[in-house]
Amino acid sequence: MHTLILSVFVSATASLCSPNASGPTVTSFDGAVTGDELNSFNSYVESLSPAKDNIGNQWAQGDSGERTKAMGVVYQIARQRRTLDNMLVYCDAVLSQRNDLAPAPIGQHKAWTGDIAPVWPNNIDSEPVSTGGEQGDPVGHLASCANLILQTKDIHHENTTGGDAHGYGATYLDRAKTYLKQGDFAMTNHILPRLLNISNGDRMYFASDSPYKGGQAVPWNQQMMFNYAFQNLVEAHLILGDDAELADKYKGIMQTSLSWFFSGGGSVTKKSKRGNPIYTWMYAPDTRDVEDSNHASLDVAGFYRAWSQGSWGITKKEMEPFANVLVDVMSLGGGQYAGTVEGSCGEKHKACTNYIRSGMLWLSEFRPDQYKAIMGADLQEGKSTPKVDIFSRFLWVKNLRAQQRA
Repeated sequence: MHTLILSVFVSATASLCSPNASGPTVTSFDGAVTGDELNSFNSYVESLSPAKDNIGNQWAQGDSGERTKAMGVVYQIARQRRTLDNMLVYCDAVLSQRNDLAPAPIGQHKAWTGDIAPVWPNNIDSEPVSTGGEQGDPVGHLASCANLILQTKDIHHENTTGGDAHGYGATYLDRAKTYLKQGDFAMTNHILPRLLNISNGDRMYFASDSPYKGGQAVPWNQQMMFNYAFQNLVEAHLILGDDAELADKYKGIMQTSLSWFFSGGGSVTKKSKRGNPIYTWMYAPDTRDVEDSNHASLDVAGFYRAWSQGSWGITKKEMEPFANVLVDVMSLGGGQYAGTVEGSCGEKHKACTNYIRSGMLWLSEFRPDQYKAIMGADLQEGKSTPKVDIFSRFLWVKNLRAQQRA
């Protein structure tokens, strides 16, 4: 099973670079991750500010959500305190914006459940506000921050570099415990008791009275949002050795989600025209709407997170068909990429693109023969990108390749 890479070779003489307005810079596709690549990432993130609310899903697939995930990825590569401190700025912000904690107009909105729920509204044009899968990502950010701090034991009793403006805990350990407690609170006071119905063998459906997709199976991309939270909550509780019953509940739901896709009818395995195993799957388990490239990117990112952590039972053989879908089916030639996982082009999320969506970049691990072609669709050596999600996933796979060759 693939294991998490926690170290990277960087130049001891790499200088701290000033923020590049156009984004972090790729030194090269080959070799170890460089100090300049890490510094350019950190400097660029420091030049940005977190969103002031979740309107338009800013903390899900929006810029602030993607930045938070990207910082988590890059921190796991090199374990630089600077990266973690930048990430804490975003985790402090997202917690402070939760509906029950933030003052109006950001918070204090009545939810569809009739209360001032612990949620992150993505639209406040009318009340009560509805909720959906986007609620998983903010909890995932909090749990990810907690998990990464807890993994870094040598800083537990140090005061956080950026201070404690919100009163979330002066030390890193205290901050992690606050993030975990508040992530659990959102999960156990809204998501699990009201938003989700898991009565069908722990499979995720939306509650029958939910104004958003009431009674329907949760789409795969949104299951991955919830799984992002479940995965990090489980890992954090395991490190602390507390609340085993709740952690087991989270683990059971996520494990069921993964099994539903791989062996429970969520996907169909076929052969590509090149003879390689591929998956076909739908937007949601109970629809016949073939998955589009936008949501497929989010699906793949969620499965890859579980794969890379190493304890969720996903095998390399189960991940490889995703990579074959990208290479054999969705890569149309001439720099064009299909809008669906079946290789077609349509409108909106199903429109063809001249780039590869960021979640798919992880898949170059399973098609090393296509690594440069995949990364080259979105990046150029010596050039910068404002897309930190793309850059972080490039660094991850680059680091893996360097570790494998060391």
